[in-house]
Amino acid sequence: MHPVTTDQDLRTFCYQGFELDRAGTRLSCHYAEGDRRFVEHFELDVPPAARAGAATAEDVVAAARLVHLLAGVSYYKTSAPPFVDVGETSSEEERGFLRHFYLEGLGEFAYRNGLDLSGLEIRSAPGERAGQRPGRGEAGETTRSPDRAPLPLVPFGGGIDSIVTVEEVRRRAPDTALLVVSHGGRRFAAVEEPAAATGLPVVRVDRHLDPQVLKSRELGFFNGHVPVTGIYSAVATWAAAVAGRNLVVMSNEWSASAGNIVVSGRAINHQYSKSLDFEERFRDQLAGTVGSVEYFSYLRARSELWVAQRFARIPAFHPLFRSCNRAFHVDPDARLTEWCGQCDKCCFIDLVLAPFVPARRLAAIFGGAEPLDDPGLLERFRTLIAASGSAKPWECVGEPGECRAAAVLAADRPDRTGSMSLRQLAAESARLLDQDPRSYLEPMGVDHVPDVLQAQDLLV
Repeated sequence: MHPVTTDQDLRTFCYQGFELDRAGTRLSCHYAEGDRRFVEHFELDVPPAARAGAATAEDVVAAARLVHLLAGVSYYKTSAPPFVDVGETSSEEERGFLRHFYLEGLGEFAYRNGLDLSGLEIRSAPGERAGQRPGRGEAGETTRSPDRAPLPLVPFGGGIDSIVTVEEVRRRAPDTALLVVSHGGRRFAAVEEPAAATGLPVVRVDRHLDPQVLKSRELGFFNGHVPVTGIYSAVATWAAAVAGRNLVVMSNEWSASAGNIVVSGRAINHQYSKSLDFEERFRDQLAGTVGSVEYFSYLRARSELWVAQRFARIPAFHPLFRSCNRAFHVDPDARLTEWCGQCDKCCFIDLVLAPFVPARRLAAIFGGAEPLDDPGLLERFRTLIAASGSAKPWECVGEPGECRAAAVLAADRPDRTGSMSLRQLAAESARLLDQDPRSYLEPMGVDHVPDVLQAQDLLV
């Protein structure tokens, strides 16, 4: 790797402030690097059915500031200079949080572009930002009245994770609303159809990226993955504050914390901003800034295998959901209205559902033929179980252990005895597994789900 410096490199990525309208629903974020300027706009729409209370102006501004801070990563990466100036006075804690978000969230981007970002410095105006306002204590526990009813806002992407979260949460908090993010007015059927099927009110955010970042190759910018879930976490917090909602409920599961590859002793994780590390650091930032909103992932202690088992029990969504990335292509002409059946995401979803969904029904989901039935995709499945020591795909897929468990459990189903590819995959998986495959259906770690949303069947 080569460092992102030149002989006399004083290049700095600068935060130039944000603008928020009087209603708190239109946000513009400004950035610069050298002579180049960037601006990103967010437009928030909270329908009356989704508004749960009065907004606290101080929290709305603080949440908008977090959107400004985290959204900057999309523009920093265009040139990846060694210095970042956040402009206004900032606390040492906040700068540390932002630096960690940049380094870990851009880990894949730096690795694939051959960049060394380890020397990155985050600067601000002289002085220190005022101390934190009362919110949550050091342990991250809420100090709000326990009598206040839960008013969840669930960011919704239309996949099995967010569908399971919504169906579980709404049983305990009927006044649940969804958050759906669109881009430049473009909506995606893969999100809209299952969202409509929930029957819940939808808070919408329309994100308008600076058009320059969509011309990275033409303009000579670096390109690559950014920690978009971190940005949407801040967006959801802002939306919740405006809508008077007190909970932002994410759908990031246990395996999102697993890295893809280790380089020089450091794990690089495609899903960093879905990880427990990000969740806890973001909660710490909210503790003293946006006191009215609690942030956590409902699925944090659960594997994708557990999520798939739960999803199998809600068949009304089986014909509606799509997790294939081709369904979210920016170019409408290239966007698919069905599963491609060939990519890592399609293969993973097929594999993780195979133990729980009848083969005939799962084949119908994939247009009549499952990826598991295609011998030409066996090597892609072998990558998911890390059969050859290959790196975990740069995708939002489960870690190898739960993929192995899925293969073993699926092969035990009577309706799958004829699948030669699955039998081979299960045999390899059984040799590699170091625990009972059903152990992945038990809690896998800690979470920050408040007691009011905990259910007894999730605690066993």
